[in-house]
This record gives sequence, C-alpha cells and structure tokens, in this order.
Amino acid sequence: MSGESTGTPPARTVKCVVWDLDNTVWDGILLEDGDVPLRPGVKEVITELDRRGILQSVASRNDREAASAALERHGLLDYFLYPQITWSAKSESVRAIATSLNLGLDAFAFVDDDPFERAEVAYAVPELLCVDAADAAELTGRPEFTPRFITDDSARRRTMYLADQVRADVEREYSGPKEDFLATLDMDFTIARATEEDLRRASELTVRTNQLNTTGYTYSYEELDAFRESPDHELLVARLVDRYGPYGTIGVVLVERGPDAWRIKLLLMSCRVMSRGVGGVLITYLRERARDAGVRLLSEFLPNGRNRMMFVTYKFSRFREVARDGELVTLEADLTDIPPYPDHMKITVPDALDGAL
Repeated sequence: MSGESTGTPPARTVKCVVWDLDNTVWDGILLEDGDVPLRPGVKEVITELDRRGILQSVASRNDREAASAALERHGLLDYFLYPQITWSAKSESVRAIATSLNLGLDAFAFVDDDPFERAEVAYAVPELLCVDAADAAELTGRPEFTPRFITDDSARRRTMYLADQVRADVEREYSGPKEDFLATLDMDFTIARATEEDLRRASELTVRTNQLNTTGYTYSYEELDAFRESPDHELLVARLVDRYGPYGTIGVVLVERGPDAWRIKLLLMSCRVMSRGVGGVLITYLRERARDAGVRLLSEFLPNGRNRMMFVTYKFSRFREVARDGELVTLEADLTDIPPYPDHMKITVPDALDGAL
C-alpha cells in the first residue's frame, strides 16, 4: 500500500493565519484615523478561512481596547483566538499565539502590510509563511490555505478552540490535583471502527498532526478507504466529548493484523487533547484487545523531531524497542499487568467493535 511509504512531509498546510490590523485588516491607522474601514475583500477572506477550519489570530502594535472595539464594530472580534494586541515585537506575539494554540510555527502564516514587520517576523520565526497584505484578498485561492476536505469538525474548529479556552480558564482557577480537575470534566472517550463518513476527518488529521503522530506517515482519503475495507487492517477513530462540548474526532489508529502479531502502523492524537491522557487510554485498549486475541502487539515509531511525546507515551505504556531499521523503530508491548482505565473517564466502545480487532 503506497501510504506506508509516504513518510516524507506533506506540502505546507496553513493551520493558523495571524493578521496585522493597521493597513492590513483595515485601511488606515486606528489611533490616527479613528473610524477605519475594512480593506476590500478582507472580511470575506476571514470568514471563508474560518469555514475551512483555518484558525486565525491577531498580532498588532496597537491599543488593545481601541483595536478590540474596532474589530467588534466590524463583526470580526470573535474570529480571532488569543489575539496579541500589544507593543511587543510581532514575532513574540506569533510565538505566544502558537503556544496558546499548541501548534507548530511551520503551520502559521503572517499577514502584514509593512515590509519591516514581515522581515522581523521572518527572521525570528523562519518556519512560518509571510504574506504581504496587498495579497491578502487572494489567500483563499492558494493551495496552502485550501484543505482538500472541509469536514464538520473543520467548520466548528474555532468554536471547539473557544471551548478549549474556557476549559483552560477553569483549569487555571482549579486548586486541587489534576486528576480531580479531570474528573469534573465528565469526559466520554469513544473508540470506533472508521466509517466512510470518518475518512475525510481521518485524512485531515494525518496531514495536520505532527507532534502526536507516531510515524509521520500521511495517508490520502483513498488509501484510508482501502485500509478500511482491507481484511488485514483495522482503521479506528477516537472521539472525545466533555461537559463543555465535543472535541470532535481527535485520534486515528491503523493496525495491520497478522496471525501472530498486530502492528500499529499509525497512531496519532490531536494536539488539543495532549493533556487529557487519552493517548495512553487508547494504547491500553489496544493492549487489551491484543492480549485477548493471543497475539503480540507491535508498533512502528519514526521520530520526526516533534513527536517525542508519543514515544514517551509508548514507554509509559510498557513498550520496549525490539528492532530498528535506520530511524524506524519497532516497539513491542508488554501485555501483562495492563492498567485499568482511569476512573475520571467513561470509555465507550460499540458492541460491534469490542474484541473484534
């Protein structure tokens, strides 16, 4: 299957656009002109990027109160997550946004009218894509800003991140142990066999997720569909919901099934759930199924410089290295003494899947 050899990184995919404000989102300088009109086409671009699931924020040297009021007047304030309206260097603002969103800087684009500001950001953050504000109206026609599929999760991605902000605020204010806080979330974690409707989101996740991808392999819709139909493979998806709403489809697992061993070819989790411990829960589920089927459980791991967290997750789940081919590591799970699922999380597995890997 061709997907198993696609370890090369995909073409750049922009996950977040960071906008300057003066002479970029609007015409003029807010603190000089007061009532500044939007630049032609910018609002249409912002709303279309949002529909495609591309997150957006602001890095602007401005008065925060005045700029926020202007964005609200233009009906744009709610489109921007973690806006950085300060007098700091814009590269610092971009880094702060990336940290808040837990996204790699190579997934960002920065739009500004000022060549000096673009040069400062490009020098300090060479991974991102810099765009002249004069070209902003054309963003939606560029491939970096055009995902192949627009899923239900794409269309509500900003809403889900806004819910994440609420969760983060509540967590900061919580004074007890982390496990006690997690118990307040009423999390329901579902593991299910992928359906045809899941394939678009699964394909999107393989392209978008780098930090929590065990191999870095990317699979097309067609490749995933072939795996879904293959008697020698199992394609699973994971979903999470809590008291603040759905996280959407946040995990994908591809298992190659042999008579004596199952091999995890791909395991990835959305960065948004890194702190919820669901990666370990999903691995516990796979260990249980392999143990019950009487087969070894192997996993491939290919380091990409950013996915060490997944290697640590495997180690905590009692995987050990058994083979190495260049950088590709094969791990094997200890199927004895498998821990129970955490008390603070409900695990939902459809009857048709439970034990059927």
